[in-house]
Amino acid sequence: MGLMKIKKVGVLSVAKIYGAIGASVGFVIGLFVALFSLFISVLPVKGSIMFAGLGVLAIILLPIFYGVILFIAGGLGAWVYNVFAGWVGPVEIELE
Repeated sequence: MGLMKIKKVGVLSVAKIYGAIGASVGFVIGLFVALFSLFISVLPVKGSIMFAGLGVLAIILLPIFYGVILFIAGGLGAWVYNVFAGWVGPVEIELE
């Protein structure tokens, strides 16, 4: 098939993919934070029960935070690619 050129990428398309990846990573990190806070909350230390709520909060907020941040970063990265591809030329890939 020869060399194909990626002249332009869809900014919103790339941003959505990055946002979904970010939300997934945030969820996994939130699970680890929740597990850690569960272990901390059962320790016989004054105030350790407050850590139980931190885990639930992490499972909710971290996917949102990571998703939004990576959505913005992905959109910005796609926009920068489009600008530079116009100046220096697109990326070439070889397909079979």
